[in-house]
Amino acid sequence: MHKVKVNGQFLFEVEDKDSVLLVNGDPIQVDLSKIGKDSTHVLYQNKSFNTELIALNRQDKTCKIKVNGNIYHISVEDQFDALLKQLGLDNLTSNKVSEIKAPMPGLVLKVLVEENAEVKKGDNLLILEAMKMENIIKSSTDGIVKKILVKQGDKVEKNQILVQFK
Repeated sequence: MHKVKVNGQFLFEVEDKDSVLLVNGDPIQVDLSKIGKDSTHVLYQNKSFNTELIALNRQDKTCKIKVNGNIYHISVEDQFDALLKQLGLDNLTSNKVSEIKAPMPGLVLKVLVEENAEVKKGDNLLILEAMKMENIIKSSTDGIVKKILVKQGDKVEKNQILVQFK
């Protein structure tokens, strides 16, 4: 069984039981016709719906779909998610990083971001020279740069905090 939340407020329990689709325990019949890669035509209770997948995040189990021109945000929770939540282990996978530390001692050659800049995971933050090699230090998370604790020409030690995030 899956719990499906639409736009953060409507909650449905959806289950596929012996090839019958159950929504909140009631069987429903839908006719689906794939139109394109991310588009489907749906017939439900003699009504026609054109659907299109706009965004999909498998890790968060969320998606954004357009149905007849209206956009809906959908999140799905399965029995394993419910069990993890019940045990209090549901936030173990969220890795909110609050700072970036120097992986090795070295010299800051260039700072590539500014404070209050928005960065995405994998964005370049600064260039650190260590053992005559240039190492690009990348962001390990999405976030906003709160403070840059080093400047060009600074010598840093291993595990010294270089950048803090909000």
